[in-house]
Amino acid sequence: MCSTDIKKNELKPWQNECWVIPPKENADFVCAMEDVLEVYHRDYKKDEVLVCMDETSKQHVKETRTPLPQKKDSVEKYDYEYERNGVSNLFMLSAPLEGWRHVEVTDRHTKIDWAHLMKNVG
Repeated sequence: MCSTDIKKNELKPWQNECWVIPPKENADFVCAMEDVLEVYHRDYKKDEVLVCMDETSKQHVKETRTPLPQKKDSVEKYDYEYERNGVSNLFMLSAPLEGWRHVEVTDRHTKIDWAHLMKNVG
């Protein structure tokens, strides 16, 4: 295949997908995963809201050199060097059948932070 035959967004080698890959021949894992998946097949009940939760962290960076301003027909240019400037934890909640979502940002990722989040959801 000639490089001119490749569409602009066809190749994305930096992207990957995250999956739960079960250990080989692990019945306990399969049983637990089936229990989790069964939740999505339950009948919808107005008084039982399905809430999905995920979490991630975001590193804060600070520029060490002043970026060069954007000029006509060019983008802003900034140096690849940066200074670490802390981390924030993001708890992400959604109730897809209810049509709401919420992101809670904390300075730490502790059991106490998670417990406060769960208390406030209920």
